[in-house]
Amino acid sequence: MTTGCLTTLLTLTMVLSVVVSWLWYTAWNNGNINSDRRETALASILDRARDMSDDTAHALDVSAATDADALTAVIWQHTKAPTITYDESRREFTATTASSAMYNEKVLLPGGGPVKVTRCLVITYTRHPGTAWTPQVAERKDEACHPGTEISALVRLTQTHLASMHAKDLTRAAVQQRLDPNGTLQSYDVKNVVHTGDTVTLFILVSSPGTTVGQCYRFVRPAHGNNSQNPATAIAAPSC
Repeated sequence: MTTGCLTTLLTLTMVLSVVVSWLWYTAWNNGNINSDRRETALASILDRARDMSDDTAHALDVSAATDADALTAVIWQHTKAPTITYDESRREFTATTASSAMYNEKVLLPGGGPVKVTRCLVITYTRHPGTAWTPQVAERKDEACHPGTEISALVRLTQTHLASMHAKDLTRAAVQQRLDPNGTLQSYDVKNVVHTGDTVTLFILVSSPGTTVGQCYRFVRPAHGNNSQNPATAIAAPSC
C-alpha cells in the first residue's frame, strides 16, 4: 500500500470516528433533553390537577348545594372527569380522569415534533362536619383510567345521537334502540326520560365495555324538533 493510500485511509478513519462520536453524543444529548422535557410535561399535569382540585374544592365550599347530585354537578363542571363516585358514609367524592400535556421531541433526523404524555389521576374531595372540602390528588396506573376514557367517548357519541333525534322519538325504548340497535353493546342503559316544558331530560347509565365501571349521565336537550347543530348537554350524576 502506498503512502498516499495509507494517508487517505487514516484520514477517512479519523473522519468516520468523528462522525460516529458526534452521532453518539447528539443521540445521548437529545435523549437527556427529551427526558427533561417529558418530566417537565408530566410535572405540569400534576400542577394543573392540584390547581383544578383546589378550585373545585373552593366551588364546593361556596356552593349552597348539599345533596350528592348537585355536588357531583359542581365537580363535573370543574373537572370534566368521566367517572365521579360518591361514598356517603365517608362523605367523599372520587373523580377519576386522564390528563395530558405536550412537549416537543428533539430527534437526530427529521420526524420529531409534539409528543403527548398522559397521567391517570384520582382526585378525592372529602368534607368532615364543620370543615371545608379537602381535595387530594393521587396518580394511578394508566389502566385505572381506561374505562373512563371509553365512557367519555361513549358520552360524546350519545350526545350526537340524541341531537339528531326528533323530540317525539325521545322515549326510553326509542333511545335505547338508537344507542344499541342490536342489543349487544351492553354500554347503554336508558333508565328514565322526563319531558318537562321545553326540555327533555334523559338519565342513561354509560358503561365501559368489558368492565364493571359505569357512570350515570344526565342528558338535556330541547323538546322540539332536532338540534344537530347543538348537541344535548351531558353532566355526570351520582345515580340514575
